[in-house]
Amino acid sequence: MFADKQLFYLSCVLITIGIIFSYSLTTFTILFYNYSEFHFFVRQLFFGASGILIMFFISRLNPHSKRSQKIILAILIASFLCILALPFLPTHLATQSGGAKRWLRLGLVSISPVEFFKIGLIYFLAWSYTRRIDEDKKAIKHEILILLPYCIVASVVIGYIYITQNDLGQSVISFFLILALAFFAGASKRLFAFGMLIVMMVGIMVILSNQRRIERIRLWWGNIQEAFLPMLPEWMASTLRVSASAEPYQISHSLNAIAHGGFFGEGLGLGIFKLGFLSEVHTDFVLSGITEEIGLVGLSVICLLYFLMILRIFKIAGRCEQKQDFIFCSGIALLLLFSFFMNAFGIISLTPLKGVAVPLLSYGGSSMWAICVGLGYVLMISKKVKL
Repeated sequence: MFADKQLFYLSCVLITIGIIFSYSLTTFTILFYNYSEFHFFVRQLFFGASGILIMFFISRLNPHSKRSQKIILAILIASFLCILALPFLPTHLATQSGGAKRWLRLGLVSISPVEFFKIGLIYFLAWSYTRRIDEDKKAIKHEILILLPYCIVASVVIGYIYITQNDLGQSVISFFLILALAFFAGASKRLFAFGMLIVMMVGIMVILSNQRRIERIRLWWGNIQEAFLPMLPEWMASTLRVSASAEPYQISHSLNAIAHGGFFGEGLGLGIFKLGFLSEVHTDFVLSGITEEIGLVGLSVICLLYFLMILRIFKIAGRCEQKQDFIFCSGIALLLLFSFFMNAFGIISLTPLKGVAVPLLSYGGSSMWAICVGLGYVLMISKKVKL
């Protein structure tokens, strides 16, 4: 049996697009840091080509062999141990950003263990939920007792990631996966809604515990409130209204870059806002940079390719005979979908920006390799599926 060619080709096309824009969007960054002209292009070409090879070789494995299970369990354990060790490593072994050590230095590359941890987490949840959750109707109390151990362990592990790496975005994604995959495993809608309510309450507490986050939320709400307040009763609108502030410069430049691109863009390599206005244009703001250069039409084509890939994964999931395979494939699709929307909504100020990369498109090796591992396992599972 052969792995699904359509999913493989869609992934390769998106990786290639990411490689092209790693060259096109990094003009200013290369000059600012005095790098060689092809610095980011060569690195992303290496990450992309090796990612494709990772997908290909994993897809050749037997999805139910001990060897394939050991590979992903090793990834989960190794990434978790690295996350535990990162805060205590010296600076020549751990790269610091935003006041936290997030990357492990391995020679010429830096690895973010949390990216691989998410893939391992999906596999663990698929394996565990298959054994703990069934589709028989149960009382909400019984369902909570089943899910409670996961929530306790997740709170400790993800809380540690949040505290040591100051990364709320990855924590939100991890909690979302725990709840969403429980629902896919057979938990009721009531449990999912209850879990989301608890997560929202915890999220609000986390935000209120940090003055910097409160200010960021206030700035974000101050700039979008007029789109929502007129729909609310006057007493509620007056309570929620805050004094408008200057829009954060990165969001302002992001919106201007999108508007400047128009329908057909300025042309590949001809964007202006990448020239020092958007400092993370090849990572967090890659969609803004892409839109300026190839326009809304070009972005629509990329989005179509992206969603065709996700729909293909869901189709593979829907045809799986084994529940564990179904949950794993669904988890990879949800990870891609949620990461894309977190980034897309953030760069247009619909939600606060959380620095979540766009899988396969944003520059970076860790996200590329981790996603390729996940896609490789989906391709491996697709060999046992009738499409």
